Amino acid sequence: MCDHHDRNPNHNNLNRRSLLRGTAAASVAAAAVVAGHGAAQAQTSPLYADPSEPALPASDVVIGQDNTALVVVDPLIDFLSPKGVAWGVVGESVTEHKTVENIGRLFKAAKKAGLVVAVSPHYYYPTDHGWKFSGPLEKLMHAIGMFDRAGPLNLKGFDGSGADFMPEYKDLILDGKTIITSPHKVYGPSTNDLDLQLRKRGVDKVILAGMSANLCVQAHLYDLLERGYEVAVVRDATAAAKVPEGDGYHAALVNFRYVANALWTTDEAVRRIESV
Repeated sequence: MCDHHDRNPNHNNLNRRSLLRGTAAASVAAAAVVAGHGAAQAQTSPLYADPSEPALPASDVVIGQDNTALVVVDPLIDFLSPKGVAWGVVGESVTEHKTVENIGRLFKAAKKAGLVVAVSPHYYYPTDHGWKFSGPLEKLMHAIGMFDRAGPLNLKGFDGSGADFMPEYKDLILDGKTIITSPHKVYGPSTNDLDLQLRKRGVDKVILAGMSANLCVQAHLYDLLERGYEVAVVRDATAAAKVPEGDGYHAALVNFRYVANALWTTDEAVRRIESV
């Protein structure tokens, strides 16, 4: 069961600091786990390398200007900035994959090519902290105030907060053309209007990026596939937590290989976007 926020600001700050110290320690422990796993493999076979002899048939997505959207999940400070509350566990992965830079490249390329661009953000309002049950990551997010906003119709304290968009993308997102959907609340877009917004624009193909790989991005992938979209995931425009329970990016990458219609690098995605 997720706890209600203590509204005493000093107590809340203490709770956040102790939780962040815990997540930072978990990150160090996770790095050791990953390093040990990597040392056990041949040096020519890094953890994230594609199989030299894949068993699954190849598939791809052919994109077009009129039927394709770039969808970026949670391009928010709490996930992607050292100032964010999740940096202690996601920072290593974000840095390793150059996730912030690569998401920026996708935004710029899609805008220049005239593609539909949509952002699916994750926000929690005070009423959301009244939920009576939750999973492990939900408990953590609620406890550390991740993505917290003052209310659905209230932007007090939003600017520069963890729920705000990364400053690298903010002008592109707030250009009056980018779709900013209603918030998703757990992981996938079944609780927001992403599908409606895309369908109303004739979109049936999605280039998917954002945070985090094994949580919201993966959930968006599955939901979009079930709704009949073709989805290409951009593998280095996402990242995930590394904790003793496992490397979230590696877990997601395996599933992306199994189910995504295409799995591209940012270089490949940009090249394709520029050619539409």
